Amino acid sequence: MSDSTATAPQSGRRFEGQVALVTGSSRGIGLGIASRLNAEGATVILTARNPEPLAEAVAQFPAGAALGIAGKSDDPAHRAEVFDTIAEKFGRLDVLVTNVGINPVYGPLIDLDLDAARKILDVNVLGTLAWIQGAVHHEGLNFRDNRGRVVSISSVAGERPSPGISFYGISKAAVSHLTKSLAVELGPDIRVNAVAPAVVKTNFATALYEGKEEEVASTYPVRRLGTPEDVAAAVAYLASADADWITAQVLTADGGVVTAGGTA
Repeated sequence: MSDSTATAPQSGRRFEGQVALVTGSSRGIGLGIASRLNAEGATVILTARNPEPLAEAVAQFPAGAALGIAGKSDDPAHRAEVFDTIAEKFGRLDVLVTNVGINPVYGPLIDLDLDAARKILDVNVLGTLAWIQGAVHHEGLNFRDNRGRVVSISSVAGERPSPGISFYGISKAAVSHLTKSLAVELGPDIRVNAVAPAVVKTNFATALYEGKEEEVASTYPVRRLGTPEDVAAAVAYLASADADWITAQVLTADGGVVTAGGTA
């Protein structure tokens, strides 16, 4: 598998016989999460906008262990296709990881293009809610009966102002609050948590560290940036029975940078 493939502990098969859906998973954090869940026994469904990278990602998994379904995350027809396919092929869904997020603009809020802002909210916030609604309401997935678990990917940019990516941070603050609100609504059957990473070494975050990685990492107490494996480990914990008493939480995975006074 690629560098983003996480390896579970030798004794760890916490998701044996379970089905997990990871959105936005053709590369980076999403692929790392899907790889970790599969390494621990789950059959994984991957989604992404572009069919070719998605097919390449699926090809990295053992035969029959992964299924890719291409489409736009904010397209209701795509979401319906994903849920219907899972119901038809597997008859269940145990874990939903909402990972899709966009940030098409960089700069001060005062100059933000409002159409771009609406798109960010549509994908990052309403898209997250729509995926969760679909999983809960689809009768063929038995998500509630399976004591389903939701883990959304937020960001430390939602915890404090992050110049240049402020509206992205606003959208992720909404994801964090959405997580807590849904956890209250959906308990006790469904647990809902989130992971809020700082800078993770992916294509999505390249502009935040390219050419200055050592300088950026020097502000982190652990003296390195995050990897997809770091986020995948946190997601796997929250989605597992090991976290059965944990819901409505946003786990900050940031190498200590926020506590040390840094930003995303």
